[in-house]
Amino acid sequence: MQLALQLALFLDNKPGTLARVCQALAEAKLNILAFSMSDTVDHTVLRMVVSDPRRALALFEERGALVVENEVLLLSGDNKPGSLAHIATVLADGGVNIEYAYSATSPQARNGLLVMRVSNYKKAMKLLNSDA
Repeated sequence: MQLALQLALFLDNKPGTLARVCQALAEAKLNILAFSMSDTVDHTVLRMVVSDPRRALALFEERGALVVENEVLLLSGDNKPGSLAHIATVLADGGVNIEYAYSATSPQARNGLLVMRVSNYKKAMKLLNSDA
């Protein structure tokens, strides 16, 4: 488990927007470790954790993109039924709110990566570490 810097970009909801963002990161040799995209009526919010968030932030700001930084928890865990339920229960019992989360894994993978924004990172890390 670790704390990471997530970048949230507010982008036009149009064909090619994601392609341009990904191409700019690729040209800068920045790797996308995790991302989530959600749409609204007139824009898209692209949340991402990248290999070098400071360089990515500078890259996006150079291009005039609106970017918001947030700290998130990265948890690597077992890819089995009940894993997320257990994490959510431990945090809920400790009074820590999960504000949002995203994850993906291959069905055959033994482990997955969970990205979470929580109300209290220090407390969440303490709860989850003591539960391990």
